[in-house]
Amino acid sequence: MSDVIKTDVLIIGAGPCGLFAAFELGLLDMKAHFVDILDKVGGQCAELYPEKPIYDIPGIPQVSGQGLTDALMEQIKPFHPTFHLGEMIETVEKIGDPAFRCTTDAGKVFECKVLVIAAGGGSFQPKRPPVPGIEAYEGTSVHYAVRKMETFRDKSVLIVGGGDSALDWTLNLHPLAKRITLLHRRDEFRAAPHSVEQMRALVAGGKMDLRLGQVTALSGADGKLTGATVKGNDNSITEVDCDTMLPFFGLTMKLGPVANWGIALENNLVPVETSAFETNVPGIFAIGDINTYPGKIKLILCGFHEGALMSQKAHRYVYPEKRLVFQYTTSSSSLQKKLGVN
Repeated sequence: MSDVIKTDVLIIGAGPCGLFAAFELGLLDMKAHFVDILDKVGGQCAELYPEKPIYDIPGIPQVSGQGLTDALMEQIKPFHPTFHLGEMIETVEKIGDPAFRCTTDAGKVFECKVLVIAAGGGSFQPKRPPVPGIEAYEGTSVHYAVRKMETFRDKSVLIVGGGDSALDWTLNLHPLAKRITLLHRRDEFRAAPHSVEQMRALVAGGKMDLRLGQVTALSGADGKLTGATVKGNDNSITEVDCDTMLPFFGLTMKLGPVANWGIALENNLVPVETSAFETNVPGIFAIGDINTYPGKIKLILCGFHEGALMSQKAHRYVYPEKRLVFQYTTSSSSLQKKLGVN
């Protein structure tokens, strides 16, 4: 067994909610380590829409997924959290009251007094379209997320889907791409009405193409896409010239090993009480999209609120003999000193 890493708090998931939780914990002198299955911080914000604008972060009219991640990383710098990326917690063993021993799939072992599950919906992966041989093009010509918009400049892009992601990227990539073709199985969309109106205006103006049907085959050698075969709703077979394809069929959420940790589950989510967002296991908390409670709304700002209240309760476990005095960062010289404020 590898050397045990001891920490006050272990946070599973380095998305926005987990990152802000490290800030709240740090203000209360609690050290945090992170484990995330992704190879970078930011969770879904960084993985699925790093350049897509977010409009509902309080006080920030517009910020990209990557921009929000960068800002949160800057905010928690004073507390020096440690990140263990590309790993997944497989086992959680109770060794105290509370205290936990957590082991990753890479054999890394942590011991902590508090465990915070901030893993979004669990581990997630894009749904793969049922197109024969699509695997050969993945990562080169077929992409399930847009990480850098510039990658699609002057490309002939086939976007497949009818939800918000498909419509958003149709509109966002249109100024860059050589040509955009949007393919959906029917002429009705699940996206925001305004986005659908904008898309239809581009089609009416001859600035992009809209096709109805499904992709049945791909063509091209060595992972380089040259076209897609489309079966129309009238059973007609046509070819769409494209060198890049973006299928947006949603995500498959997998709760993964969390289901084996002795925590109560409800429809693949973790029920929590709402004073501190603690699970049925004392010392294990769940914040962000992975938890559920009456009135739950899956917004980043709600996850921030959950992280703040969680930290207050976590302090009791980490420092049982220490009285917690609530302070404001605007007026507390001791908190400002921790943040490096002059």
